[in-house]
Amino acid sequence: MLTLKFIQENRKTVIDSLKVKNFDATQLVDAILEKDELRKKTQQQQEECQAQMNTISKEIGMLFKDGKAQEANAAKEQSTQLKENIKVFTSRLSEIESELHKLLVQIPNIPHVSVPVGKCDTDNEKIREGGVMPVLADSAKQPHWDLAKQYDLIDFELGVKITGAGFPVYKGKGARLQRALINFFLDENEKAGYTEVLPPLVVNEDSGFGTGQLPDKEGQMYHVTEDNLYLIPTAEVPVTNIYRDVIVSENELPIKNTAYSACFRREAGSYGKDVRGLNRLHQFDKVEIVAIEKPERSYAMLDSMVAHVETLVQKLSLPYRILKLCGGDMSFTSALTFDFEVYSAAQERWLEVSSVSNFESYQANRLKLRYRIEGEKRNQLAHTLNGSALALPRIMAAILENNQTEKGIQIPEVLVKYCGFNVID
Repeated sequence: MLTLKFIQENRKTVIDSLKVKNFDATQLVDAILEKDELRKKTQQQQEECQAQMNTISKEIGMLFKDGKAQEANAAKEQSTQLKENIKVFTSRLSEIESELHKLLVQIPNIPHVSVPVGKCDTDNEKIREGGVMPVLADSAKQPHWDLAKQYDLIDFELGVKITGAGFPVYKGKGARLQRALINFFLDENEKAGYTEVLPPLVVNEDSGFGTGQLPDKEGQMYHVTEDNLYLIPTAEVPVTNIYRDVIVSENELPIKNTAYSACFRREAGSYGKDVRGLNRLHQFDKVEIVAIEKPERSYAMLDSMVAHVETLVQKLSLPYRILKLCGGDMSFTSALTFDFEVYSAAQERWLEVSSVSNFESYQANRLKLRYRIEGEKRNQLAHTLNGSALALPRIMAAILENNQTEKGIQIPEVLVKYCGFNVID
């Protein structure tokens, strides 16, 4: 959430910047500023009444002491009326502040100056690409859903029976390969300085709000209505919320965490060929990296996180490309996002496997996450960042498809020690 002070001091910048996200903020920003003026006026009236009542309260005792009972009683009546006025102004002030908050949360994060202008994913800017594109023989060019069935790795129909579409069952070497990927990612992240945590898979409403999933993505989350809890769409939510309402010391930064979790997304409105197999699921596994950093160092941290994710796809020998998202393809909360895509040889298309983002102070303001500056009394909002390192379903799809041969599926060398086999046959 943008701070009210920032909006007050940068009205034109906010409006012009959000045009890059194809968001017209003019009416909303003006409504916020107008509501804030009403808040100030109401607060002033409340404070004036309080000051008058304090003055009169002191006078009442003196009047009684001086034997001026009639004047003292009149002052008491005036004090009683002022108390009622204060109650009215206090109640009204609370309503205005609530209305102001509801307006503030509707403003997206402003994009970084480097964000390309565009409306959809076709307008994203390719930063670089790497890896060797696989060349498959026509006799060994099956999509991963056929390979999963042939080698009994993943049972999509069984998942439908147990739960519904989008909840696959991993079996045998498929399950072991999945576990191998999770352990590989966690180990690599730990080597890069990230501390592993194992968070809850459900969060409360405050946590959902803190990282920006609520109220923006409420329709995409599974809601446990009886307990008012939400199944997490990513480990970013519980891991970042570890620091909600926390003031950290400057010398604690940067804070770097990694977490494995199952992720749950309703994916409402997702249909067609691009959602087949592992391409789009309601439940999937993902390893996440989350960082908290000082504002002046957060973009260096973002570059570091992007470089780290790049090493992961390189070690898996997957062809990849890195895209800088345009304004129209960015999330509500992000200031700058880089997407990683790997090439799926059998499907002959690119699959997104990671988003690495800097949210600047947008999440921190919602979380009330601050850091204490050494030698100063004031606290400052931190910057938060996160990235997938990595999301497993499409990584699994690309590994199966790109490494298939007539004799079986070759396992990337870095995974062999984790899964205990070098080929699926």
